[in-house]
Amino acid sequence: MPGKINLLQTVSDISEYTNFIVSEVNDHVVRIAVIDGEYHWHEHDTDELFMVLEGELLIDLKNNETISLLPGEIFKVPAFTQHRTRSTCRTVNLCFETKENDITGNS
Repeated sequence: MPGKINLLQTVSDISEYTNFIVSEVNDHVVRIAVIDGEYHWHEHDTDELFMVLEGELLIDLKNNETISLLPGEIFKVPAFTQHRTRSTCRTVNLCFETKENDITGNS
């Protein structure tokens, strides 16, 4: 039986951008990311679901809408939606997506 994972302890010493898989479930993965700044504009051919654990994640959408996520909140970015994630302070978030998803997206 696999051991449990404390997500916040896993990234407690990380302050620069990182994004890596912490678990796999069938054909999906759970990624954890630490961000303090912004990621580039991109899109994917699959949905992504973001959940914030710490800080505030801003998700900019191409229609000039910005979604603000605080700890415990989730938001789904539909497939083929231009978006970028950013923060103004150290933020930790989870992303639920298919294993095959290229996290760099199509710019």
